[in-house]
Amino acid sequence: MIKVAFVVGEHSGDRIGADLIRGLRSRLGNDLSVTGLAGDAMAAEGLTSLFNIDELSIIGAGAIVARLPQLLWRLDQTTRHILREEPDVLVVIDSFSFSHRIARRVRKARPGLPIVNYVPPAVWAYRPERAADMTAYIDRAISAFPFEPAVYRALGGPPSTYVGHPLMGDPKLATIRAALDAAPVLRQPGTPPKLLILPGSRRGEVARLGRDFGRTFAVLSERIPGLEGVLPAVSRLRGRIEAEVATWTVKPTIVHGDDAKWEAFATSDAALAASGTVSLELALAGVPMALAYRLDPLAYRLRHLISGWTAALPNYIVDHALVPEHFHEFVRPALLARKLERLLTDTPERHAQLQGFADIRRKMAVDRPPGEAAAEIVIDAARNRRS
Repeated sequence: MIKVAFVVGEHSGDRIGADLIRGLRSRLGNDLSVTGLAGDAMAAEGLTSLFNIDELSIIGAGAIVARLPQLLWRLDQTTRHILREEPDVLVVIDSFSFSHRIARRVRKARPGLPIVNYVPPAVWAYRPERAADMTAYIDRAISAFPFEPAVYRALGGPPSTYVGHPLMGDPKLATIRAALDAAPVLRQPGTPPKLLILPGSRRGEVARLGRDFGRTFAVLSERIPGLEGVLPAVSRLRGRIEAEVATWTVKPTIVHGDDAKWEAFATSDAALAASGTVSLELALAGVPMALAYRLDPLAYRLRHLISGWTAALPNYIVDHALVPEHFHEFVRPALLARKLERLLTDTPERHAQLQGFADIRRKMAVDRPPGEAAAEIVIDAARNRRS
């Protein structure tokens, strides 16, 4: 029997953890026991979470400060639980601020317990010194980006292995990717074209970007008569998004649910999106994009700590400025509309992004599902501890 303890702080990490549990069970069968902190997806795989991870779904430095006493209590509670459970290996997934504090505490109390970090912090974008610091409490890193192992090696971090991004295992996205790879020519825009609008998956993101995105869509609609717009709304923000769109002078069609989202990705000609993981979804789905973002006020004051040359994941993967980014004072509707107009029509800018996205699909391709490859690393860590 191998007991694996998990620390997961966000729903994106929960989906990764569920995929990992399936990979572990395919190798271990009934000789697997899981415990720790997780969400609904991992609960469906048999893990009863210590508490609801929605408490940890916080974005922005200001929000973290406001919730600090609660977070400190949860840190103590989670650490005590893991030590009491005596697992064979601890797996921390994403959520650096919370999960790595747990890892450091557990390492101090149980130096012999192997600790694996699935989706390690983005040291290539922010605080690169963290890579070397991690070697004190992280034994192995499992990366979701093909460029990351080389970065960790160069920075003196723990050994890192690329297993593929969880998005590569999504069947709906896989169908879109297969169609793109089979097409003899680059996809041409529709007549009229369709714009995909993605103002973020967090309440704060929608609040800070909604007005700008509405104005951009209005300007663009004047420049491209008949332009269609579609906005896939995150279910937990449905009311907030509908209220925001109600104030727009030109309104897109709001759709709900996973099927509707991927249908929008498959049929849209370009996207205006909040910078984040969605940029990788768009790249893999072959949707040209312009990205925008506004930090919360406290995070904005700490922006000098950001060391990366870009915030767009597609740009990191191809190692050049493929996707345009707009932050704060450069989130200008008239500017964004003109950038998007070039992506919604048959232009060199559109062709460049589509060709770059084909390169990204090739770079990110893996021979087996990420969960299976990650499970092998976790099992190896647990068994080496026993030997």
